[in-house]
Amino acid sequence: MSDRTATVSRDTLETQITVSVNLDGTGVSRFDTGIHFLEHMLDQIARHGLIDLDITAKGDTHIDDHHTVEDLGITLGQAINKAVGDKKGITRYGHAYVPLDEALSRVVIDFSGRPGLIMPVEFSRGRIGNFDVDLFFEFFQGFVNHAKVTLHIDNIRGANAHHQAETIFKAFGRALRMALTADDRMTGLMPSTKGSL
Repeated sequence: MSDRTATVSRDTLETQITVSVNLDGTGVSRFDTGIHFLEHMLDQIARHGLIDLDITAKGDTHIDDHHTVEDLGITLGQAINKAVGDKKGITRYGHAYVPLDEALSRVVIDFSGRPGLIMPVEFSRGRIGNFDVDLFFEFFQGFVNHAKVTLHIDNIRGANAHHQAETIFKAFGRALRMALTADDRMTGLMPSTKGSL
């Protein structure tokens, strides 16, 4: 596989975002978004997905975090879609179960080329610090629409909302890592009977 890196910028009246990714990294990350709990979650993607992430964002957070969080999902999805290229030789599917104390989450992903999100997660409370948990759905919806993946996210159990969120993002990172890993038996081949994804 060739160098799987990409940088994507998104500039709107609501947000200005730049995301750089290296799908074959070591989990190094740098964030400057002003939304600290989300940065903590993005760090889980980098560390557990072994994806290098460099993300800067300025948004209309004086209104609320909605536009910035959603647009971060969009831009990250665009960057990963660009970096993965034609998808030849990748494993394509990834899944992970991750526990944290009482919480357990499962994430399953398919680099299918067909956007789809199933996320029937009920958080134990509406906010984690100042972060509105409704925005996690907006983040992942933006991601799947632009990464062109099918994504199933389940929190199987959990009483602490921080633990619920952290297990979701850790499992997401692990599932990404599995799906994006080169399959030695598929070198140069498209992992689809259709011949394209």
